[in-house]
Amino acid sequence: MIRSITSALALGIAVAQPAAADLTGQPFDYEVDGTVFEGYVARNTDLPETEGTVLIVHDWDGLTDYEKQRADMLAAKGYTAVAIDVYGKDNRPTNMEENQARSGALYADRDLFRARLSGSLAAASELDGVGDEIILMGYCFGGAAALEAARSGMEVDGFVSFHGGLGTPEGQDYSMTTAPVLLLHGTADPVSGPADLAQVVGEMLDAGVEHDARLFGGARHSFTVWGSRDYDLAADTGSWDAFMTFLDEQL
Repeated sequence: MIRSITSALALGIAVAQPAAADLTGQPFDYEVDGTVFEGYVARNTDLPETEGTVLIVHDWDGLTDYEKQRADMLAAKGYTAVAIDVYGKDNRPTNMEENQARSGALYADRDLFRARLSGSLAAASELDGVGDEIILMGYCFGGAAALEAARSGMEVDGFVSFHGGLGTPEGQDYSMTTAPVLLLHGTADPVSGPADLAQVVGEMLDAGVEHDARLFGGARHSFTVWGSRDYDLAADTGSWDAFMTFLDEQL
């Protein structure tokens, strides 16, 4: 069962934009199969309609200010951005061990993983400003989640992985994927290296999935995460530009 249980709206956050823009960021609670989750939605309420909707899946440390800031950046571009939660409102990790435990539990139970992704999509679809055109994207663990959603046949308009885990679990493939996939990846990523990238691209070719991959030479894992030891400004801005182009083409 999937239902939205409360708006749980907070005060809109302030973002440096022209005076005419009214950008708001608000948390919202929703329920999937009896578990309560807390997401975050950002949009420009001055627009009669947005450019489309982007769903953001968080990294392995749960929904944090990082995903909220990315949502704010998308709202500033005219999109409705919804950062979803696949762990649970009362199940947020607080350290490395819990990051591994929370993400590992979903990697071990792919049916649960997919149910939470599809349930979050259904809940997001009920929010003001969310239309029929939707792109699902994520960073690191969230990038792996985007590919999981693609393999599950989720009905959205595209999937984007920023330095995500690229491995395909045994028994899965891309035969059910019906929307384009964009891979944004560093060539020096120690988590999913060039061999993994070649493998997943081959799988998409075999399945006839429309796809593109943008590689950033020498970029390591988490190259978009501000403050991380892997942060790479050129790869961050380059991947964001490629993402903006993808949104313009698909939405």
